[in-house]
Amino acid sequence: QVQLVESGGGLVQPGGSLILLCSASTSIFSCATMVWHRQAPGKQRELVATITNVGGTIYGDSVKGLFTISKDNAKRTVYLQMNSLIPEDTAVYYCRAWIRGDVYWGQGTQVTVSS
Repeated sequence: QVQLVESGGGLVQPGGSLILLCSASTSIFSCATMVWHRQAPGKQRELVATITNVGGTIYGDSVKGLFTISKDNAKRTVYLQMNSLIPEDTAVYYCRAWIRGDVYWGQGTQVTVSS
């Protein structure tokens, strides 16, 4: 069973930056496609960014040029660097892993952007 643990969320002022981390327990992390999602209260879950097992990246239109997804296979960790944050970025951010046909979710980390 794969365990995903997100961290790095918190309160930040508009224009600020945060980096989120998702650590995976699996020994085959290098085979995984990792995805960041977010969900604001009362809204549908939104795809934020994806990084494949070979390092290819895909971003949602709302965060292109502002957020960066990356990973460290040795640390079994995926990151989301978030810059130029605005209140609309406020949401619970979830990490998802696709590993050998199975999907795993983290419990989420809260990001609040407010002045």
